[in-house]
Amino acid sequence: MDLQHGVATVAIDNPPLNILDAKLIPDLRRFAAQVRDDDTVQVIVFESADPEFFIAHGDMHFLTDPTLLAPDDTLPPGTSNAIQALNEEIRALPQVTIGKIAGFARGGGNEFAMALDMRFAAIGKSGQAQPETLMGIYPGGGGTQYMTSLVGRARSLELILGAGLADAELAERYGLVNRALPADELDGFVAALARRIAGLGRTVIGIVKTAVDAADSTKTDLITESSLASRLSFPEVMALAHKLLAAGVQTREGELRLEELVTEVLIAP
Repeated sequence: MDLQHGVATVAIDNPPLNILDAKLIPDLRRFAAQVRDDDTVQVIVFESADPEFFIAHGDMHFLTDPTLLAPDDTLPPGTSNAIQALNEEIRALPQVTIGKIAGFARGGGNEFAMALDMRFAAIGKSGQAQPETLMGIYPGGGGTQYMTSLVGRARSLELILGAGLADAELAERYGLVNRALPADELDGFVAALARRIAGLGRTVIGIVKTAVDAADSTKTDLITESSLASRLSFPEVMALAHKLLAAGVQTREGELRLEELVTEVLIAP
């Protein structure tokens, strides 16, 4: 973490693909717990150390071996989903959180981005998607709730059921990000905005966040989202996950054309 003028810049760095896995999830949760009460931090900017992936998506091995995502005693009471727990802990931070998306953010990676207070995307470089339905599952890390709050019901259904990749311009038009910016302007714009907000101080930031949250009539229903997982056929989900991994999912080449690769597997004879 780099801290300057009240702005903490966090580079997500989990080689080889910034997969949201059993290592990155607890790392991010620990960071949230540590920074929550840090009065020297007013704004947190999340960026990626990988120029091609913000956070690629949740680890496919969670589907082939569900015990990897099994609940543990670090989760809040009544919570059984570690990705939901992470995203809600990030959403609850008193600091302003900003995502700087200059690569792919799919699945759990896009859910994490949507949990942030603001998102800015690089034109020609970013891509956001919820491809879970193509894998026999659904966005269960808060994605159905966060996306609907951001873009509305119809567009949420389009993006989740259609599972298409939204580039920066479409993401801006739909409300998935605050702004789409030329790639060479992204760093400067976010840095200036973050520093300006940090200068307001925690009291003003806290008042504004509380007031805006109170005005948002959309309430997330994560309990319902989690409970729907019981309707899935997990043997079929696991079998498809094995096929996708064998076809190249979670390799750099495969991730750069993920939607096309998954479609090829689904329609294969």
